[in-house]
Amino acid sequence: MLAGVLALSGASAAQTEVSFLAVGDFGVGGASERSTGMAMKRYAARTGADLLATLGDNDYTESPRRFRANWQQNFGWARRSGLEVAGTLGNHDYLVGRGRYEYGPLGMPGAYYTRTLGDAELFFLNSNLVSARQTAWLEDRLASSTATWKIALFHHPPYTCGLHAGNLAVARSWVPLFERYGVQLVLSGHDHNYQRFRARNAVTYVVDGAGGAGLYSLRRCPSSYPRRARGRAAVRFLAVTVGEDRLDGYAVDLTGAVRDRFRLLP
Repeated sequence: MLAGVLALSGASAAQTEVSFLAVGDFGVGGASERSTGMAMKRYAARTGADLLATLGDNDYTESPRRFRANWQQNFGWARRSGLEVAGTLGNHDYLVGRGRYEYGPLGMPGAYYTRTLGDAELFFLNSNLVSARQTAWLEDRLASSTATWKIALFHHPPYTCGLHAGNLAVARSWVPLFERYGVQLVLSGHDHNYQRFRARNAVTYVVDGAGGAGLYSLRRCPSSYPRRARGRAAVRFLAVTVGEDRLDGYAVDLTGAVRDRFRLLP
């Protein structure tokens, strides 16, 4: 066991579980976005889900009209199936009006906010602008949270080794808060691949930006990073199941096959 991370086994399920799906860098429209949306729909129908979260770059078209049409066509099934929707903004989303046209379709009350899901509190952040105001808000909300599980979701990862490097503003301003206030899991996109890093100070970092845009190859990570436990140049979305006594994460491809899995303990 490393910092509360276990490989998945046949342990019995907690009495009460909730689950969510997460996807990043998918908003390209056309067949690629549709294949992601339909794969997630099939997975949700088979395993169940309570919420669909986005990790940013939800729209590469720079057209609010096209974004709304693509979202409704490819992910409109989520609300019709009873899933909540919660989004974060990526750098491409920010190009037009700082992404405000996405707030309604993605269930966003603002650029950053929280959602409660069973025993988990999800912190949706805006990594396009790592401001003192947002950081103070994040610290206040983390400090007051009584959730068993604290999960942060945003676009620009503090650790990644692909076309992009880790975001220094996030690493300097938010990583210390994650460690201080007991965040167990951080989910990001931006690099168009899949990476999972071994827990550092009890925080596990996962990058999944392979939702539909062109893929990026993996590179060697700096020695200052947490050790990368798993890396793939593909994988489409994440599934996370949260119970009272454990959190299970899955990296799922277009066929519904699980390409990586991990377990966290509170």
